[in-house]
Amino acid sequence: MYTIPTKLPNNTQLVPIHSKFAEALNIEALSKAIEYYEDNVLKIMPLPVTVASIVQDKILELKITQAQLADVFGIAKSKLSQILNGKRKPDVPFLKAVHEKLGIDGNFILEKV
Repeated sequence: MYTIPTKLPNNTQLVPIHSKFAEALNIEALSKAIEYYEDNVLKIMPLPVTVASIVQDKILELKITQAQLADVFGIAKSKLSQILNGKRKPDVPFLKAVHEKLGIDGNFILEKV
């Protein structure tokens, strides 16, 4: 058995694991501690979710460059760069390419534009 060497929020205590119930309590306590740490220390939530951020994540996931994606989309590299940097609003051909070429849900795209 081990314990975390830091103080958990709200004086949360871990209990020795002797049963499934105790294990569930420990998992719940650890989950709350992680959530507290993410919200109050890292301050990473909520993440801003935009069409541009999803496209940038896809670029990383697919291990391609912006230039390669622009070629796939059939648009100019400068146009893609401007859209991803927020200097230009995405137009219908771009959004259609995001849906068809990257498989991003159309409802998500409509909600975020």
